[in-house]
Amino acid sequence: MPALPDAITKAMTMARNAENGRHAEVLVSDGPLRQSVIALRRGVRLPEHNSPPAASIQVVRGSVRVTGQEEAELRAGDLDALTHFRHAVEALEDCAFLLTTVTSQPSGGSHATRTGELPVMKDEDRA
Repeated sequence: MPALPDAITKAMTMARNAENGRHAEVLVSDGPLRQSVIALRRGVRLPEHNSPPAASIQVVRGSVRVTGQEEAELRAGDLDALTHFRHAVEALEDCAFLLTTVTSQPSGGSHATRTGELPVMKDEDRA
């Protein structure tokens, strides 16, 4: 697995040279957990798409606008949970971000539901 700074530098270079102005690479794939570095050239927009059961975005370079149910502008250093609704991401300047997702949740194996409430635990599940 490459060091994160190296992966970001590579992704930024690839995005700047790509016809579509973007590059994504999965860095960690462990069961339902995925961590990807995504780089976008200024003005490039990832079209509206569905969100996985859980996701966060950490902007490492540049800035982005996340639109959908709510709108947020995130700059380098910002970390935020992504909405559970359809959303799009637009590069306000050349940028790179770390996207962490959980692609599935085994029933009963998670501490919270998609909306954040704690599930009701059965007596036999309490320890």
